[in-house]
Amino acid sequence: MTEAPSKPTSGSFPTTRAEGCPFDPAVGYTELREKDPIARVECPAGIDAWLVTRYDDVRTVLSSPGLSSAVPVMGHANSEVDLTQAGTPGSIIQSDGEAHSRLRRLLTSEFTVKRIQALRPYIQQLIDDHIDAMLASDEPADLVRDFALPIPSLVICELLGVAYEDRDQFQRQSAILTSVDVAPEVSAQANGEIQQFVAQLVVSKMQAPTDDLISRLITRANESGQPLSVQELVVLALSLLVAGHETTANMIALSTVALLRNPDQLEELRANPDLVPSAVEEMLRYLSVVQFGLFRAITEDIPLGDETLRAGEWLVTSLASGNRDTSVFPDADSLDLKRKASAHLAFGYGAHQCLGQQLARVELQQVFSTLFTRIPTLRLAVPFEDLKFKDNTLVYGVRSLPVAWDART
Repeated sequence: MTEAPSKPTSGSFPTTRAEGCPFDPAVGYTELREKDPIARVECPAGIDAWLVTRYDDVRTVLSSPGLSSAVPVMGHANSEVDLTQAGTPGSIIQSDGEAHSRLRRLLTSEFTVKRIQALRPYIQQLIDDHIDAMLASDEPADLVRDFALPIPSLVICELLGVAYEDRDQFQRQSAILTSVDVAPEVSAQANGEIQQFVAQLVVSKMQAPTDDLISRLITRANESGQPLSVQELVVLALSLLVAGHETTANMIALSTVALLRNPDQLEELRANPDLVPSAVEEMLRYLSVVQFGLFRAITEDIPLGDETLRAGEWLVTSLASGNRDTSVFPDADSLDLKRKASAHLAFGYGAHQCLGQQLARVELQQVFSTLFTRIPTLRLAVPFEDLKFKDNTLVYGVRSLPVAWDART
């Protein structure tokens, strides 16, 4: 007896947003949630995959042990990725089982609420310094270049224990590494340079530990009887850089645009500073910057609704679609800063839920407690229609954000 074939595909994986609607997920998700919430789709990588779009189903499947994350990030959406590529040692993002649990145990204490709260004064000083620099400059301001990108990068520098005299170099390299607007050879050179830089940093911490994340990881791993290699430490550090820098930087800039395009909500925020924590959760839900969802390999059969996701098949869970599920978030396509949205899926769910989510929250809270207070007349310096968005990248955002304000008299 032969096994019945999987469900036939019902169309292409959604990748294109509606014209003039840069804050909404790609066209097609609303119909999928309503009519085919566990769909089979054709992906840009040339494979068929299950696509899960409803909130409850996303949570259910991401809680399953029958998935593997040891696959290329965004492999389904990139036609040039080798899908046979396994996870890299030290990658907490692309690892499973005990390998993942070991890394997560070593890192968990670095991202406790208490430790992250202790970073608030440093983060606030960074924000004030960069706003001061923008206000004092005679050059046109780009909120991406001058504010959103450097702040998360410098926070990562602080966590990793990068020396002050090396932070400008580290920041320049990381900006190139996470940019979509540079030539491949420039990106490759920056990648090589930053890997070498981090490797030298790791070796220096092994020889002379200080009070920083890398040094504590080295000590903790040694005490566990499973020391981390230089390669594992480099990959871990770079994973934190890319995951913590790219998502937060894009959230800062894109949230600013969303607030400027929703002046009633911005006025609510200005009038009620206590609204900031819930406002941040709502912006995380509404914007869902991990735009193409989470890509997984199915390793064990998973019953889901009326379907069975079979071992050997591929899966994509759409965080953006789950966050627009009206059965969980009424009027989900509207930005409502008073909404209780803390159960959103922006940080994923299950064993791989974002370890640095509290850090992202604190950075965003400090930014939006400060930016429109320090620059109350902040506005776009170009027509909204002229803004260019990152339609083809793992993390969605705006490429540049020219802004202006009224000079104080």
